[in-house]
Amino acid sequence: MLKQLPHRMKMNMTLSIKKVFERYMETIGWDETKYDAATLMEQWRHYLYNKATWFAELDDAIKTNPQFHEQLAARINEIIDQLVNEPPTDEQIAEINRLVERLGIDDFPYGCKLEAKYHIERLQQELKKKKS
Repeated sequence: MLKQLPHRMKMNMTLSIKKVFERYMETIGWDETKYDAATLMEQWRHYLYNKATWFAELDDAIKTNPQFHEQLAARINEIIDQLVNEPPTDEQIAEINRLVERLGIDDFPYGCKLEAKYHIERLQQELKKKKS
């Protein structure tokens, strides 16, 4: 059923999944011990019904079809798996190392590109505060 959707809609769906996952992980500080799938899915539902224009464009018959929701759940899992398994770039690693050194803090683990992005933004904010 998902495969039959227009390419633009599938792309927007993927971007929505990534956005919601990234925002959720930011709210828990990328602390895996705080991860709660039910909370993530609640945020997903809220986004889906209130902000996802691609979902609003779907026919009601598709929206109520259990097969669609099964395929969508599988797609969510697939995207999240891809995101958490995408390694940080060399540039991200170098930037984190630079920021850690400038801030004089201990190195910390980060496992994927999105998590590295989060920490870079967080450390850059910390550095700005330190300079003020």
